[in-house]
Amino acid sequence: MGQELGLECVCVGVRALDADQHHVPAGSVQPRAVRRALEAMQANVGHRWTIGELAAIAGTSARTLQRQFLAFLGRTPHAVLRDIGFEQARRELLLGLSGSKIMDVAARSGFPHVSRFSVEYRRRYGETPSQTVKRQAVLSAAFAAMPPLFVSPRDRLTVAFAGIEAGAEHAAIARDMSADLSTAMSRSGISVTRESSLARYQLTAAIRGEGARMRLLFWLADRESGRQLWAHRAESLRCDNVSEENLATRIAAALQPCLRSAEIEHAMRKPSDELSPHEMALRAMPGVLSFDVEGNAQALEWLDVAMERDPKQSLAIALAAWAHLQRIVYHFTDEPLHDRARAIELTQRAMALSGDATTLAVLGNALTLLGELDAASQVIARALSVDGGSAWAWGRSGWIDVYRGEAESAIERFNIALDLAPHDALAFNSQVGIGCAHFLAGNYAEAALWQERGLSQRPSAFWVHRTMCAAYLHAGARPLARRSLGMLRVRYPELTVGQLKLGMPPLPPAPRDLVVEALSDAGLPA
Repeated sequence: MGQELGLECVCVGVRALDADQHHVPAGSVQPRAVRRALEAMQANVGHRWTIGELAAIAGTSARTLQRQFLAFLGRTPHAVLRDIGFEQARRELLLGLSGSKIMDVAARSGFPHVSRFSVEYRRRYGETPSQTVKRQAVLSAAFAAMPPLFVSPRDRLTVAFAGIEAGAEHAAIARDMSADLSTAMSRSGISVTRESSLARYQLTAAIRGEGARMRLLFWLADRESGRQLWAHRAESLRCDNVSEENLATRIAAALQPCLRSAEIEHAMRKPSDELSPHEMALRAMPGVLSFDVEGNAQALEWLDVAMERDPKQSLAIALAAWAHLQRIVYHFTDEPLHDRARAIELTQRAMALSGDATTLAVLGNALTLLGELDAASQVIARALSVDGGSAWAWGRSGWIDVYRGEAESAIERFNIALDLAPHDALAFNSQVGIGCAHFLAGNYAEAALWQERGLSQRPSAFWVHRTMCAAYLHAGARPLARRSLGMLRVRYPELTVGQLKLGMPPLPPAPRDLVVEALSDAGLPA
């Protein structure tokens, strides 16, 4: 899932990409010949460029161009052209452009043999082109089902957005996209105003270029500090009205993680005695998302104070319920019954209150870990009806499917979450979820691979070794299973099979038993 929505973005302080998503050595500047060749490739992706044609455009010899590509991009011109072609194809499939057939998308992207294209596409992105198209149909249906307006909760943040700047020839597209984006941000819990003085954040947008080189550019800045937080570039705006709305919702979804991080940073910098209950909940959020015992304990301290000051602070209550259940599932507590009782009480309180899609997704997390899958499904459906671009809600819907034993649907939903926000704090959890879904389906080697990916993104999530160890063992990789169990016991030296059973999430009986038996077989004491 390495691509982001067919949109290139930079979230300052989180990730940095150069304009073409290719590696360039630190401090290096691409030679003019390389830049010219890249520009030609991107302007006509479907053309089957020869090295001679590119060298002529670049104004250098074929041998020199080959050498400069290898030195500055680490790839041959042919390999870079294939990368650009696959990036364009993925963008088109992710954006769900109406009337597009896979064979036409492949041809436009420079791949005349659709069968070869499909094989390489699956190798790169972990799914076939048809699976990508199918998933976009699910996502489009969710976007279409969203209500036109969402009542603002008390503590929602505000972004100043005056519309998309464009010349006369693109004025209609800019106007429609601006309206769609304002609606999408409102659905995701963001208040939108045209008045800069009323907002902490300023979103600026513009359409640049012509034809195949037309780009939609975005910048998000913190008005108080002047710091740029986020940048976005959408390419190839060959969109009809439906896909324009989808694109707007995707942009709003990509915007959320950076805005959430910025709000948390503001709460962290503010003196403790000046924090509102909502800001205390934001300050606690990194601890809840850390999935480790220390972060969990610190988060609960902040959440207890927030709930004491405002007993109806819905985000704080939902986060506290989830945090108490984390203590059980991740073996942080010696009093699982106490934590479960507290989580049940908090969950019942949260269900009686209103909240935005983020709060509903967090509440869905808690209900899922309580084993209340029907209630969790209803809450997540509400979250997606409010904001079809909520990556947290899509990820949680994937876990609900895992716990119901519906592997194929779970993988589809986790992939939607990753498409929407691949660099979000919970993206690793969707990768772990894909691994668990493959475990359900009996694809044990694939299950271990996905869980390794998730764990590499969040090394503190030692609990992943429970199912990773089992996946390796059932895949016949006993040395890797023993290594995985050793890592689990480094973090939980006193863990036993009995304690494992108490902390296991609500997997269906058959895979649950497979996990327990495998860990016992690998050497976990009874």
